[in-house]
Amino acid sequence: MSLFPQSFENLIDAFASLPGIGRKSAQRLAFHMLSVPEESANAFAEAITNARKRVHTCPNCQNLTEEELCPVCSSPRRDGSVICVVAEPRDVVSIERSREYSGLYHVLHGVLSPVNRVGPDDLKITELVTRVAKGEIKEVIMATNPDTEGDTTAIYISGLLRPFGVKITRLAYGIPVGSNLEYADDATLMRALEGRVEI
Repeated sequence: MSLFPQSFENLIDAFASLPGIGRKSAQRLAFHMLSVPEESANAFAEAITNARKRVHTCPNCQNLTEEELCPVCSSPRRDGSVICVVAEPRDVVSIERSREYSGLYHVLHGVLSPVNRVGPDDLKITELVTRVAKGEIKEVIMATNPDTEGDTTAIYISGLLRPFGVKITRLAYGIPVGSNLEYADDATLMRALEGRVEI
């Protein structure tokens, strides 16, 4: 027997279905939503509804946008000969924070994962191949995460793009700035040595 009304249980279940939210956190969020003024709760619900209605993927790079094209694709200042391939829209934000990259993006909306039954047809890979096939791209930077699924995805896509004669690169991974070598694991040290540069 539940101690809460069914509608409240449904609210908890809705929060618990979000990634990274456990049952206790979902319960706290549900209690919070009942404690805020009705206008705030309505504004929260409206924000979700509006985002669902207005946000769509950019037909060019597959990033999220409300406009016809996303701000990166519509900017004349971006280098249209370079594409940085990322797994998720949030990865675009991470790379933009560096202020070092001035090319375009392509968002896959996931990575290859046989365990989770995510195959090539579930990702935006065909759209990437179509962009590269036009012949305007000189370099494709694979910026998927340095884990098994990210590496597998990068290798698979590289194989598809190689016939087009574009330069295919992978982000370098290694020792984080400000850290100590003694805390680095073997795999990180190996990648750091492989990706060393001349000074």
